[in-house]
Amino acid sequence: MMLLYGTDALTAAAREGTALPGFVAYNLETVQAIVAAAETSGRPVLLQAGSSAFRHAGREALMALALDAARRSTARIGVHLDHSRDLAEITACIEAGYTSVMVDGSHLPFAENVALTRAAVRRAHDAGVWVEAELGALAGDEDVSTRATAAGGSMTDPGQAAEFVAATGADALAVAVGNVHGFTAEPVRLDLDRLERIGALVPVPLVLHGASGLPEAELLGALRRGVAKVNVNAELRRSYLAAVVSVLPEALPGSDTVATWSAARDAVTATALRVTELLASRG
Repeated sequence: MMLLYGTDALTAAAREGTALPGFVAYNLETVQAIVAAAETSGRPVLLQAGSSAFRHAGREALMALALDAARRSTARIGVHLDHSRDLAEITACIEAGYTSVMVDGSHLPFAENVALTRAAVRRAHDAGVWVEAELGALAGDEDVSTRATAAGGSMTDPGQAAEFVAATGADALAVAVGNVHGFTAEPVRLDLDRLERIGALVPVPLVLHGASGLPEAELLGALRRGVAKVNVNAELRRSYLAAVVSVLPEALPGSDTVATWSAARDAVTATALRVTELLASRG
């Protein structure tokens, strides 16, 4: 089956009140698990092999792995570059065949974020690739699962969000409405009123990062307010490592690495499938 190019699945999710899951992959087992979940669910999925994962696996190796797995799958899978601040990296992923990219200028002043995002949009649209941008800043670390508090970062301003999308031509906008990267000791509460105001002013689908550990009511409330893509990372990593810890006592004496990797892959598949079905539930 062809890769999931274009924004049709994203805009359909926004219209239906559902969301595409954006699952972050770091290695062979997590790529295989995400593909298996997509094939089982029959739902479109974004396989996110991005900047932080490149530092672990190497960009060329992980790009090739993700694209090959998605192309060979019977499922509708897009391959997405997550959290990139580098136009050269964005260009490399576009040229390799990625179906979408995220340009992350959220750390920059507004005008610089606009300039960076506009440049990424030009490069991507010329190749038929859609672009996710970000305005506002999330607290936490993409690659570390636990934080002490649920305090968010700098919230997205609704009026500024509308200006940003108009100025950049971005196809989707990641927002900060109290969401954080990773799990927290106390439940995260989203500013759903702010999210609703953003949705009323911004003409493109919204994206929610930091969904791992988010209470179900908060997550489904976000879907009803225009969120059409939800990123999940920490929850997959936790499932992976919990499975490894569970299997190790039996696997270690015989150095049974295959059993360990298989258990981790199966655990990530189960988690990804559960999240996919939740995001398809329309609340």
